[in-house]
Amino acid sequence: MYRESEHGKWTVSSSDESADEKPEGKKPPTSPPQGGRSKADGPHFSCSEARKAALKRKSSPLERKDGSFLQETPSAQKQKPSGDGLGWCLSSSDDEDGLQNQKGKGETTARVREEECCASAEKARTHQLVLSQESAEPSDKVQDTWDLLNDGNPFRFFLTKVKGVMSKYNSGALHIKDILSPLFGTLVSSAQFNYCIDVEWLVKQYPKEFRDRPLLIVHGEKRESKAELHEQAHPYKNVRLCQAKLDIAFGTHHTKMMLLEYKEGLRVVIHTSNLIDDDWYQKTQGIWLSPLYPKLPCGAHASEGESHTKFKSDLISYLKSYNSPSLLEWVEIIKQHDLSETRVYLLASTPGRYQNNEKEKWGHLRLRKILREHAAAIPDQDSWPVIGQFSSIGSMGADQSKWLCSEFRESLASLGNPTRPQTSCDIPIHLIYPTVENVRQSLEGYPAGGSLPYSMQTAQKQLWLHTFFHKWSAETSGCSHAMPHIKTYMRASPDFQKIAWFLVTSANLSKAAWGAFEKNGSQLMIRSYELGVLFLPSEFGLDTGYFQVKESTFSDGSGLSFPVPYDLPPEKYASKDRPWIWNIPYTKAPDTHGNMWVPK
Repeated sequence: MYRESEHGKWTVSSSDESADEKPEGKKPPTSPPQGGRSKADGPHFSCSEARKAALKRKSSPLERKDGSFLQETPSAQKQKPSGDGLGWCLSSSDDEDGLQNQKGKGETTARVREEECCASAEKARTHQLVLSQESAEPSDKVQDTWDLLNDGNPFRFFLTKVKGVMSKYNSGALHIKDILSPLFGTLVSSAQFNYCIDVEWLVKQYPKEFRDRPLLIVHGEKRESKAELHEQAHPYKNVRLCQAKLDIAFGTHHTKMMLLEYKEGLRVVIHTSNLIDDDWYQKTQGIWLSPLYPKLPCGAHASEGESHTKFKSDLISYLKSYNSPSLLEWVEIIKQHDLSETRVYLLASTPGRYQNNEKEKWGHLRLRKILREHAAAIPDQDSWPVIGQFSSIGSMGADQSKWLCSEFRESLASLGNPTRPQTSCDIPIHLIYPTVENVRQSLEGYPAGGSLPYSMQTAQKQLWLHTFFHKWSAETSGCSHAMPHIKTYMRASPDFQKIAWFLVTSANLSKAAWGAFEKNGSQLMIRSYELGVLFLPSEFGLDTGYFQVKESTFSDGSGLSFPVPYDLPPEKYASKDRPWIWNIPYTKAPDTHGNMWVPK
């Protein structure tokens, strides 16, 4: 079938149209690994098809050898780009008619285009070589990191270090080895909650002196994928596995959290990175790192040590939702500690169908409840836009009224006074998602799109959504070329100098992650586990109802100005911009490594 609109031309088969949507880039079962498998054969951990395609392209890049052919290296066999993708108009190329129409043009035009592409690629490679001299490894300046944690960041919100950017942009960032460093405490045991997990890599991120300490890995794998994960973990006698129950179809265990028990206390880390090397290398990721929570005095009641935000009881409630004996052990550890210094609200999703008051414990209704009860109302707040930024997109429905601009917007647009009628119908929504050109010019090049699994099958059903899209730009943090895997949501003032609240979370833009109403709104259905933290001005001693936006994330600025990690105001897609779609070819222009993208 052939479709055309202001968003491009789309060619899809009837099977694509009828395929069931798989939210969050659902991972298919994989077979247990066989001995001697090379990197080109695929990852040794379970991941989405988009990531598998990216890993294949990294190990066997497609180079342009002349104006007509691509060659997969190291193989000597040439191949033409897949014909299925040639009629698509989803790249950022100036040619709106696609590659097929180029064939009728003169050789001069083709040669000029080829020379331009090669010059662009050479310039990008030179830029990449200069930047690659910078390192994303943990800093040797441990005292600087210690000062950063205790004095320089009242929000305790960090980005991950990025290899390939100037060192000043990494000065306030963390690597996983920083987080697990002995500087932060003498580790007794830990729990890692995540989606994609490379056990061997994860163990190596711990300092040698901590690698034999008890480690619980909480995952959502089933069947063959579960068997593969158990095989990965088998050599490590200190590693235990805990399977999160996923009884609703297409759900995922998407939460990304660390629980770190020390001799000196307890720390909670909520972040956006998978436990694989690629996610801690050249991507924009977010981290909230709790204070070091001390132990309560002997004899203290388990309910003591609660914060004003009820973080302790909410975290315990979330862990209990897994119905796992292994996690009940961690519930007891948390009960023994004083979490009263916590200034953020916990925002979680857990799979299930919820009615009555249970609905307000999870997903977007939980956010709605917190904002109505604890956020301050602001004059003219109906002109303050909602901003969502994410790395994956689920099925939104046939038009904006089905979910995005109804129940979802109503929750994110809530501010103060729960008895006040909510009028969210005219509140603008700005959605930030990378364009094809963002990905092409990124540090990783086209393979960065493997962690942006927006599929053709989903996109072609909701072209209306693309009118809300804005480009990824992060000059403020030096991360414009580090593709975002971070997920954030906020409410900004019309001039984008203030924000009423800020949320960093694992939740992408999908009903599976946030929940959707069923039975005429009487029931909320959630498919996936998600976790994030919400920052409200009142918890940081501000009575204005908003944070000032920090001018740049690495500058000193006001201690209570918030370091939004990307540029505001966001820039709307131009007429020729297209959202990154992972499962179609991009062969009109090379990326920063001189390669093309054919996801096969």
